[in-house]
Amino acid sequence: MRLSTPWSRSEVDLDVDLGSGAERARDQGVRFGGRFRGWALIGAVVWTVFLVPVAQDAIAFGGVRGALSLVALAVFVGAYLGTLVWRQGRRVAARGSTTTHPGTVPAYATLCVLAVLVTALVHPGGIACVVYVAVAGIFLFPQWVALGQAGVLAVASEAVARLVPGWSDAQGIGLSVFLASFAVWGIAQAIGRSMDLVAAQEENSHLMVGQERTRMARDLHDILGHSLTVITVKAELAGRMLDVGDAAGIARARAELADLERLSRDALADVRRTVEGYRDLTLPGEIARARVALEAAEIDATLPGTAEEVPTQWRELFAWTVREGVTNVVRHSGARHCTVSIAVDHVTVADDGRGCPGQASEVGNGLVGLRERAAAEGARLVTQSGAEGGFLLTVHAPGSVVVA
Repeated sequence: MRLSTPWSRSEVDLDVDLGSGAERARDQGVRFGGRFRGWALIGAVVWTVFLVPVAQDAIAFGGVRGALSLVALAVFVGAYLGTLVWRQGRRVAARGSTTTHPGTVPAYATLCVLAVLVTALVHPGGIACVVYVAVAGIFLFPQWVALGQAGVLAVASEAVARLVPGWSDAQGIGLSVFLASFAVWGIAQAIGRSMDLVAAQEENSHLMVGQERTRMARDLHDILGHSLTVITVKAELAGRMLDVGDAAGIARARAELADLERLSRDALADVRRTVEGYRDLTLPGEIARARVALEAAEIDATLPGTAEEVPTQWRELFAWTVREGVTNVVRHSGARHCTVSIAVDHVTVADDGRGCPGQASEVGNGLVGLRERAAAEGARLVTQSGAEGGFLLTVHAPGSVVVA
């Protein structure tokens, strides 16, 4: 879908959401075009004031010639205004098409014939109509054609004023044609640039909305993916304990169900914080969650007892790394043991499971989001197979030494 200005040749392509986004942008273009079409019409009406001396000359003739002159002048003014309104409507409907409409040349030719008729009846004052023909051409034709026709009319009208006997009063009309055409062309270009700017601002707003949706989707995946994985594992464990049927199994099942309720409430709170734009993550909290998740999945865990040595600026990124890494271990690895190690400049999540897959996307979209998050802070994410098999996920802070 495209938005374009009524006068300029440039176009702005907007990649927006389907359906409502396209309708909204189309309505925006029509509204812009209608607004400036109205201003163009007002300006055109105001300019017709300069044809009052031509009407006075026609009245001075009196009789049939005077009447014919007034009728011809009125028809010319009506055709001039109607042509501008029609052409601006066509530009809005075309929404940026650079193709000249089939009716453009006939409309321009009609104005030329009427201008010649008025000039023949009300000479030499009627030659002022040439200025309006040139201005109409600025709106009717593409940029270089419009300037070309204005130049031709300026030269032709000045030549006629100098060559026809008794038309010395009309000398200088060529300069008037040139100045009026150039002024209108400049105004049209300025309006076009303004509309380009508005369209670019619209594009930026749509892009910002898209980026925010991507962030929300990534954060919701990271938060809910971890929580729902733990909930699923605990629900399965509770089911197995109930199948055992003894008192110890039932007690364990009740404990797991209580954890399920707590985890569900925590997940709901995390979603609410994410929607509100807050990221309330702590590295110690994620280590504690990792211990619970790995224990529920019956995976032996080696976890750090403290994370105090990690600088403040890397705590949130390392917390996301622990969350995503442990979630992948529980979901995909089939591991028996998981080790989380934290240093001043890096964090590693390692397991003894199936090893490093061919593509990061094979272990879920979470790693894609984590890689983007790390890159945004200048860190580096590395995934590889362990020395004795398994999968290693490491995030290095900027400036740390990366060992392949």
